[in-house]
Amino acid sequence: MNLRTRSDGRGLLIVRNALSGSAVIRSDPAATFAERLPAAEMHELGEGEDLADVVAAATRSDPAPDVLGVYGGDGSVSRMAHLARQHDRPLLAMPGGTFNHFVRALGVDSVDIAIDAYEAGSTVDVGVAEATADSDDPMTVLNVVSVGAYPELIEERERRSSLGKWIGGAVATAVALRRAEPLTIVRDGRRARVWSVFVSVGRNDPDRVATMQRQEADAGALDVRIHHARGSKVRAFASLAFGKRSAAVMRAVGLYPRDADIERFVVRELELHVRPEPGHPSVFVHDGELEERAPGGFTLRCIAVPRAVTVFAPVPPPGR
Repeated sequence: MNLRTRSDGRGLLIVRNALSGSAVIRSDPAATFAERLPAAEMHELGEGEDLADVVAAATRSDPAPDVLGVYGGDGSVSRMAHLARQHDRPLLAMPGGTFNHFVRALGVDSVDIAIDAYEAGSTVDVGVAEATADSDDPMTVLNVVSVGAYPELIEERERRSSLGKWIGGAVATAVALRRAEPLTIVRDGRRARVWSVFVSVGRNDPDRVATMQRQEADAGALDVRIHHARGSKVRAFASLAFGKRSAAVMRAVGLYPRDADIERFVVRELELHVRPEPGHPSVFVHDGELEERAPGGFTLRCIAVPRAVTVFAPVPPPGR
């Protein structure tokens, strides 16, 4: 689809998350924004500042922005996608985080590629998942929702954030591996002990367990991977290898989970009752963002929503 846009960026709000991608060395895009989008409204998200408040204030201004833009990682892009849906605006998403799984899946590997698509008015309608924990409001998910080993690893890493992402991550992995225990899930009245559950937006690579990056643009289904707790702790953490090379290495050395331990299915809706072991955090992760729940567990509901948000991207995205 093609939208009419102003080549100077007039009518575009770009919010930068200064904390995104702090573990990655990359050039500052300020000069690119100034040169290519001089009329765009720029806002750098301050510490403690709420993205929803920034967007709400902008949409109440005169003139209000026609397009919502974000420079950040998957968490920032996911939050802005949610607001783009709420305010019925197209989304300009630019990679500025550590991994940028969502934009890369759409073929947006750089700020310049994103701006090229914006200037051309080139868009795709992207499917999402809506995730609801207990009775909270639904959250927009662009890549994946997960419970089990991965969220516990992220929770351990965030408690060691003062060590930095990479050192803190290494320490967190060692601690999480030592403390890891299966958790209990209940689905459709069936109880299971599992290491992890990954709920991907759209159909994903059948060989993966940790489906961190979506594979489809207009996704109308949820691709679910349940790692049943019939293997070792080492296999549980080896299953979190989400890159092709790292997963291949784990398979080559015999650490990757057995196919018989992985349950795979595709649905439009999913409801899980999640019960962690006593002393373990009651948490889940969506698009890299950790969500904490009350001790004792929670109910997680996910539903696929096709063509939910319009995103500027090359058309068609590579491989789509």
